Amino acid sequence: MNDLLPLLATFGLIFIAELPDKTMMATLVLSSRYRAVPVLVGVGAAFVLQSAIAVAAGGLLTLLPDWIVLAIVAILFAVGAVLMFRESLSDDDDPTEDDRRRQTRFWPTVFTSFGVLFAAEWGDASQLATAALSAHYEAPVLVFAGAALALIAVASLAVVLGRLVVRYVPLKWIQRGAAVLFAGFAIVALVELLTR
Repeated sequence: MNDLLPLLATFGLIFIAELPDKTMMATLVLSSRYRAVPVLVGVGAAFVLQSAIAVAAGGLLTLLPDWIVLAIVAILFAVGAVLMFRESLSDDDDPTEDDRRRQTRFWPTVFTSFGVLFAAEWGDASQLATAALSAHYEAPVLVFAGAALALIAVASLAVVLGRLVVRYVPLKWIQRGAAVLFAGFAIVALVELLTR
């Protein structure tokens, strides 16, 4: 059991840290807009790559200037807020959500999901925690596996929740809520950037 301690500790810490995080919310929004499988593939790939970067970099991630990471995150979330709000204003004459889901192709959805989550996770607390755990346990493979599995588990939960939410809440209200949420994340990052 002690041999698996780095994996279990990393999984537990990252899973709990990501549940209320922007990562889960962004995945939930993506899964309410696009088909579940390509969203999960894109998000999963982003998490695997981010976990690998965190483990490989160890403590080096903390050397990146915080203001650069915060500025990029603020801009990306602000753009996401504008795009989500603009999408929510589309006419009700548009095809139904099920029609849109069928029309959205697999790979564009994968790439969109990958890009959103890769950017959102960059410099995130879970990435830094993964780097720290990798340095602490000196078991990079187990820490990588624990972090990647935790992030994918949270994403899977968000995809399931996203599918349920769409059944009961009109898509335009989900998009407007997502726009407000993304704008909030952008403001938080901007405030953090300006108060450093």
